[in-house]
Amino acid sequence: MDRRTFLAGSATVTAVGLSGCSALQTGSANVEQGEYDIGMGSAFFRPAEFEISAGETVVWANTGNRRHTVTAYEDQIPDDAEYFASGGFESEEAARDGWMGNFEGRIESGETYEVTFDIPGEYHYFCIPHEPSGMVGKIVVTE
Repeated sequence: MDRRTFLAGSATVTAVGLSGCSALQTGSANVEQGEYDIGMGSAFFRPAEFEISAGETVVWANTGNRRHTVTAYEDQIPDDAEYFASGGFESEEAARDGWMGNFEGRIESGETYEVTFDIPGEYHYFCIPHEPSGMVGKIVVTE
């Protein structure tokens, strides 16, 4: 095999390999836009801030290829509001313990999670495994 043939073949293999990686990073999972309000990528919520009226439901979708959680900061939701976390945990500590113990509360690629917000105010939340990367969000509920 001559050098030109080898280089041409190597370039093709590299391009095909990288295009596959690119598709995995952007990911579209199996959820169509319009079926959710907030998407979850590699280490972000998009949009990071979302506004709704009291009584409305927010749907998060894992549109990437990494496991995520939606976990409220217990001390950063309105006083009368019900705590929320994927996995149905009743406290931030329980959600963190569940994740650390067995990845409980995980939202796999293509899955959704939803919460109805009845109490006006600001609800700050995060993704447990990607919190160190700044994967945080906020829901603003108006009357």
